[in-house]
Amino acid sequence: MNIPTCEQELLERVQNLAGLTLGEVACDANIEIPLDLKRNKGWIGLLLEHVLGAGASSRPEPDFPSLGIELKTLPINSQGKPLETTFVCVAPLTGLVGINWQNCWLKQKLSTVLWVPIICDTPDKKNIPLAERRIGSAFLWSPSVEEEQLLALDWQELTDMIVLGEVEKIHGKHGQVLQLRPKAANAQAKTQAFDKNGKPFLTLPRGFYLKIPFTQAILNKNLRIN
Repeated sequence: MNIPTCEQELLERVQNLAGLTLGEVACDANIEIPLDLKRNKGWIGLLLEHVLGAGASSRPEPDFPSLGIELKTLPINSQGKPLETTFVCVAPLTGLVGINWQNCWLKQKLSTVLWVPIICDTPDKKNIPLAERRIGSAFLWSPSVEEEQLLALDWQELTDMIVLGEVEKIHGKHGQVLQLRPKAANAQAKTQAFDKNGKPFLTLPRGFYLKIPFTQAILNKNLRIN
C-alpha cells in the first residue's frame, strides 16, 4: 500500500475498514493471522500499518512521518471501555540533560494520534477470537490544552524521579494520566540507569503508557462503534 499523501486520504482508508474483522482485513492483505497475541502482541498494529501505508517502520518517528501522525490501536469491549493501558514509547533512563516536555519524544508521539478501536469482547465479557474482532470507527486526536497539561505534569514528575535515581521506586500509582512501567520481552532484557548516588546499574527498560481513564475520556468524546 502506498503511503497516504494527506490526512484526508489516510482517514478515508481507515474509515473503509470500520466494521470489518481483523480476519477479513488480513485475508485481503494476504497476511497470516496468529492464533492469539501471546507471542504476537504488536500484530494488530503491524497489520493496520501495512494496509494503511504507514512509512516509519522501526525508525524513531511517527508512523506516518510526512503527516506527523501516530497510529494507536485500542482494544475495547462492546460498551466502548478500553481493556488495557496504551503503550506510547520507551522511556529514556539516561541522557536526559537538556530534555524538556517541549522537545521530548513522548510529546512528539502524542501530537496527533489516529486511534483505531478494536472490539475484543462481547456484552457478556466473552473474549472474541482474534480473527473475529472488529475494527471500530477510527478518529484523529490531538491533546487539548488541559490534556497536554496533565501529560506534561506527569512526564515531568516521572522524569524527575528517573534523574534523581529513583526509577526503581516508580509504580503504577504515580501520574494522573501517564504511567511508567517495565517494557521488556523478558526479564533478561536490561538497560542502564543511575541510582541516587549517580552510579550506573542495570534495570528493566521502562515504557510510558496512557492510563485507562485517560483513553476512556478520549473515547467518550469521539467514539463511534460499528
